[in-house]
Amino acid sequence: MNPIIDPLQGDFPEVIEEFLEHGIMKCISFNRRGTLLAAGCSDGSCVVWDFETRGIAKELRDKDCAAAITSVCWSRNGHNILISAADKSLTLWDVVKGEKIYRITLQQTPLQARLHPLESTLCLICPFSSAPIIVDLRTETTTTLPISLSEKPAPTSKNKFTDGSAYTPTAACFNKYGDLVYVGNSVGEILIIDHKKNQVCGIIPISGGAVIKNIVFSRDGQFLLTNSSDRTIRIYENLLKQQDSHKLILDEILPNSENEVEMLKGAGTNCLSLFREFQDSITKVHWKAPCFSGDGEWVVGGSASKGEHKIYIWDRRAGHLVKILEGPKEALMDLVWHPVHPIVVSVSLTGLVYIWAKDYTENWSAFAPDFKELEENEEYVEREDEFDLMPETEKVKESETNEEDEVDITTVEKDSAFSDSEEELCFLPADPCPDPDVSGDKHTGRRDNSSPLSEDNNGYSNQVEGPEHSGGEDTGGVTHLKRRRKPSEKVLEQQQAQKVQKSKASGKSLKPKSKFGNEQEEENDMNHFGDENGFDD
Repeated sequence: MNPIIDPLQGDFPEVIEEFLEHGIMKCISFNRRGTLLAAGCSDGSCVVWDFETRGIAKELRDKDCAAAITSVCWSRNGHNILISAADKSLTLWDVVKGEKIYRITLQQTPLQARLHPLESTLCLICPFSSAPIIVDLRTETTTTLPISLSEKPAPTSKNKFTDGSAYTPTAACFNKYGDLVYVGNSVGEILIIDHKKNQVCGIIPISGGAVIKNIVFSRDGQFLLTNSSDRTIRIYENLLKQQDSHKLILDEILPNSENEVEMLKGAGTNCLSLFREFQDSITKVHWKAPCFSGDGEWVVGGSASKGEHKIYIWDRRAGHLVKILEGPKEALMDLVWHPVHPIVVSVSLTGLVYIWAKDYTENWSAFAPDFKELEENEEYVEREDEFDLMPETEKVKESETNEEDEVDITTVEKDSAFSDSEEELCFLPADPCPDPDVSGDKHTGRRDNSSPLSEDNNGYSNQVEGPEHSGGEDTGGVTHLKRRRKPSEKVLEQQQAQKVQKSKASGKSLKPKSKFGNEQEEENDMNHFGDENGFDD
């Protein structure tokens, strides 16, 4: 990231930086640090992307599952992934080993599955046509949560299957501590449930009684977001700052109330407070996959209209729309905000994953206030004393840092964006695949025909031409190396002496052949033998 940027620019994405492609991806989820991105595909597999390198780090594939993935969720430490599929299966994976830890089959198709913030074997499931359930993967026990205590009839005009039977859509999520479950039902109510006791602790009615389609907490747990069928995104401030603080509210209200529903509504007013409402009053668009930014300062929601890929970004504090991101002419399926950086990742109907990032503009004056940007070259006239030597009193004092001190490069500093120091899985270890052996040779030496000792000397070569034994294998004393013998220094001296003798005009007879001459004849005989037997030079 370029540090020379304008600090007054909004900290939200603006343009498509890149896209990821692998099969047909349906849903996505970041790990807690934002270094890994999990994507569920239509063929039942889950792909884990290294978000730093934008490469595939792991692929989790269950041979027993060929249905589309409906949701993916990371555990708090990043070592496990919970995957729900359209074949009613629920699987907990070990990310590093790529192995299944638990796998169960539910009675209904899970549309959304969320792991408990602290217990990796406890999860919250929102089925397609029934109330949310708490599932213990270790014991395979399920607990159905209540979805309504009021006497309002559930609307059934649009909530029907093809056979005419009615169903009740619900949305649910854990709070930050995992001791409460917030459930949004089809009659426009938010129920606060203690899942351990399976008891409703509070009810917050929504104006208009619209069906709640999505419900999600901000990262710090201070705000709650709901998406309703009345095309409105509502932000609530969470008044339960501490764990188990809902018990104190119930103890205060219970002795003074006779009606259970009224008591729970009174308790609800002490749990949540309406903070903001966002909607498009002109187009009246339905929203899809709304969520908070990593720091909770921005609210993002995708358009649910077919044939358009629009993302709306609001300022949570000011309450106004700040940006509309327009993508390709493809419907938006899922949407997440990076936990740390101003990056939004969206999934299109075609299965592509688009990465929206900030378009940084270099502003050198923001880095150095006395710096002046020029649109064109100008002639500069220096001052008379501009380059004079500075007096000793105005020189910058030397650093008092002791250069002999050892620098610690192994200790990892605690990230201020996270509240604990739990050991997490931030990156997957590299698992390189060996290159296939195309030739089938068993040797491990040089694969080319040249030897590292090849050299030219007066037309002679020491080049090895037999690749089948170039790796130095033991062949039982029989060699197939084809090469020409290099003459010794004595032979070269003899040849030079013969040339000198022939150049003399004295007419003297040549001396008898010495042992050097015999060696030259032996060499010529060997070369002649090689030519007759088909050996190459």
